[in-house]
Amino acid sequence: MIRKLFFPIALGIAGVAVLLSLCFWQVQRLDWKREILAGIDARMAAPLRDLPAVVTEDPDEYTPVRLTGSPTGAELHVLSSGTGAGTGYRVISAFRTDAGRMILLDQGILPLGQETAPALTAPMLVQGNLLWPDDKTTSTPAPDLARNIWFARDLTAMADALGTDPVLMVLRDASIYDPRLTPVPVESAGIKNDHREYAITWALLAAVWAVMTGFWISRILRRKD
Repeated sequence: MIRKLFFPIALGIAGVAVLLSLCFWQVQRLDWKREILAGIDARMAAPLRDLPAVVTEDPDEYTPVRLTGSPTGAELHVLSSGTGAGTGYRVISAFRTDAGRMILLDQGILPLGQETAPALTAPMLVQGNLLWPDDKTTSTPAPDLARNIWFARDLTAMADALGTDPVLMVLRDASIYDPRLTPVPVESAGIKNDHREYAITWALLAAVWAVMTGFWISRILRRKD
């Protein structure tokens, strides 16, 4: 009898142990992600500053900056969904600062069907956050250059296409807004953090594994009776 029970008990213990270890790992990942989000919030809450002469991702991402200048009218359209402004195109504009520097400005969402509406090119004061998007993956299609449709914000490729520095600011506030567009500022709330749900899932699977193991053992004992 003991021999018959050994395998289901061993399998049950091993399965529950593995599933619980995955649960605890996700809890650790949740704490790690919360620390990252807190750091992002701290960076975004820092005082506004002028655009640094040298911009690099590690120290400068999410830094709040202000600029004066004008969009040139040259822009790229990135197909986007799941934003607070709905589905449409993120408009990435070439922006010429008063100091003569050319950077990328993410001005917000352009509704579908308004791709040919004229862009605003008036002088403006803009405020926003520096960002190095990680939208592009190995499965992202190449941009449709003929129709000016991009499927991810690819900083280097976009800078090459518009002839700017590979620096992107996401608009938060402006002295004047392009009437076509709805700004979508950077928010830490939009950064995916599913570790709590994953931890709960692994814990529930461990409970199910334990119950099924108990049911298996009870079947063996009933057959013996």
